[in-house]
Amino acid sequence: MVVTRRIKQYLRLLATLAAAWTLGPALAAEGHDATGVDYQRARYSPLHFRPAIQQASNEQCLACHGEILTRRPRERSPAGVTAASAKAWYQQLSTYQGAQADFHRRHLDTGLGKSLMNLQCNTCHDGVDPRDKHPLSSATSPRDGGFRMRKTVMPETTCLKCHGQMNWQVMGLPGPWKESREMFQNNCLLCHEGIRTQRHQVNYLKPEAIETAGKESGDACYGCHGGRAWYRITYPYPRHPWPGMAEETPDWAKGRPTHSEVRFVTGASEKGQQP
Repeated sequence: MVVTRRIKQYLRLLATLAAAWTLGPALAAEGHDATGVDYQRARYSPLHFRPAIQQASNEQCLACHGEILTRRPRERSPAGVTAASAKAWYQQLSTYQGAQADFHRRHLDTGLGKSLMNLQCNTCHDGVDPRDKHPLSSATSPRDGGFRMRKTVMPETTCLKCHGQMNWQVMGLPGPWKESREMFQNNCLLCHEGIRTQRHQVNYLKPEAIETAGKESGDACYGCHGGRAWYRITYPYPRHPWPGMAEETPDWAKGRPTHSEVRFVTGASEKGQQP
């Protein structure tokens, strides 16, 4: 009896998956909204695929994924330590405000995130094909070598931008910034007023606000350039040409891109450029 019931449940699940599998391409092609449909069909919303994902707004994404802004971290750890009495290293920067927050909320809906950044859901999430859970398993699988199994983002092209190590050796500093910043009056612009002056010109940042904050405190710069490093490596930022830039490329910069990805360039779509 129990075995029969489980078989029926399994068959119903297979039928649902089969329906989603066959309906998915048609649903995406016809441009239907996923609102009001069951979970398996909603997974094939055109918003999860290119090209719709590239134009999707936060409001469209949060219509189904709104819970990411309501989650809260534990107030007390399993060991009994309260969040209010323990500060992580990144919470000790002057630019960190408020209590610990959930990952997505910290990026999308808190003071620093909203004042200096213009992050969108599709800044990091460039679509997710439910049929594609290992490389080249579907027609829409990325074929540029950048796929990571079961990942809905590629950390090395998204997270690493702001959570990599500060490359102080290449910059010629005498030591890590936290050790040498007093030597530079905790002011990154002492040097960068004239070096690599083409900065932050991407649509997920607010360049004017960042420059203003950087003049007030180097912590605003360091926060995203090593102060919240979740990785042991640095991000190879594109070397956008700047006035007075040397013609010869140094060895450490050879092979680096000279411009940001088109999808991140401010005004790229208005100029007719396609990612």
